[in-house]
Amino acid sequence: MWRNLRILVLLLILLAVALNQYFDRVYSTDWKTPLRVTLYPIDGDGSPVTTQFIGKLRPDRFEPLEAFFEREASFRTLPLQRPIEFESAPQLRDRPPALARDANVFSIMWWSLRMRYWAWRTPDGPGVAPDIKLFVVYHDPAVTPTLAHSVGMQKGLYGVVNAFADRSMIGSNDVITAHELLHTLGASDKYDPRNSQPLNPIGYAEPTKQPLLPQTHAELMGGRIPLTSSTSEIPESLDQVVIGPLTATEIRWIEQ
Repeated sequence: MWRNLRILVLLLILLAVALNQYFDRVYSTDWKTPLRVTLYPIDGDGSPVTTQFIGKLRPDRFEPLEAFFEREASFRTLPLQRPIEFESAPQLRDRPPALARDANVFSIMWWSLRMRYWAWRTPDGPGVAPDIKLFVVYHDPAVTPTLAHSVGMQKGLYGVVNAFADRSMIGSNDVITAHELLHTLGASDKYDPRNSQPLNPIGYAEPTKQPLLPQTHAELMGGRIPLTSSTSEIPESLDQVVIGPLTATEIRWIEQ
């Protein structure tokens, strides 16, 4: 009897987790009300440059992100003028669990569980509880010239964005933030993981352009602006980025 009871309890827990993930997915992309996203600044290296940069973050720094999603949504049939609203939380002193660059499948799974718990126990920040939490970890370019890969997790609705503490890179930081945010909503990468080159046609902003190359914009989940068949560049700001039709379908801006 006790064995059957333990099995029943386990099944109920698994059912609760599955239902929670299902409703997270449905309600985060029903677009009936604006999606609330809270960003948490984190000092990633303790550098004076990073500390000073975070201390000078402006309350209106999310305007380019909100304007980008408002612009791209205007090309779809969404009932919302502003589909995503961003809020800033106070700086977090704790850093998220680190994921090793050479992590294997099992270490990634263990990191995902730890990260999900860490995100869950993080305070919601000011105002109404957010739908999605994004943890922006800033780094001094002189200390960390190459950033670890950022992640956005649909299970748990959170993301970890590794960004540079440099005013000249605010635009590219916004691109990474928008990219990882859409991962939490179910959008997939549209670049070749072997060389980071956007995939044609789904990773191109203008796949029917003639001549095809060079492109002038990046598809958000393609990540880069294709210049030749083997080279591309990171967009400097969201002004050089669009959301393509497949990505719009994945986040339910276009009905399948």
